[in-house]
Amino acid sequence: MEKKTNTLKKALTGIILSVILIVIDQVTKLMAIHGLMNQQPFVIWDGVFELHYLENRGAAFGILQGKKIFFVIFTLVVLCMIAYLYLKRIPDEKKFRLMDGICILFFAGALGNFIDRVFRNYVVDFFYFKLINFPVFNVADIFVVISFIGIAVSILFIYKDDEFEFLSIRKKESKA
Repeated sequence: MEKKTNTLKKALTGIILSVILIVIDQVTKLMAIHGLMNQQPFVIWDGVFELHYLENRGAAFGILQGKKIFFVIFTLVVLCMIAYLYLKRIPDEKKFRLMDGICILFFAGALGNFIDRVFRNYVVDFFYFKLINFPVFNVADIFVVISFIGIAVSILFIYKDDEFEFLSIRKKESKA
């Protein structure tokens, strides 16, 4: 009974945090639509950083333009995998809260862009680092990138190899 209560608590925490992050993403995109669409870029730091409205019908760096069905199916699969990992595989222990946070951040980022693809047929991007001509991106993209950095840092510096046993699909061997 306690495990079921903990799982429900973890699920509610994940939902609440994801909703907050998705709202932040969607509000910033609405602000970009209303303030930047059909306008010249808003220069924040001349030659370095600006807000530049872009409708991205592809993925990162504009690849796979116009492949909405692919992105919808792929994102649904990824979202299901993240939810399963978060709720069923990551141990409900304090030392794995970072992994929980990474899952929530990734989930929110993926779902934020998914919402755009489904309801707008494109993803709204608006941050542009002109200095290095970096592709235009949005808040949901930031969530995804931070989650990948979190995974890398976790693997390299925080968790030991045996602490990732929860990812294994093999059944644990019982020690006799």
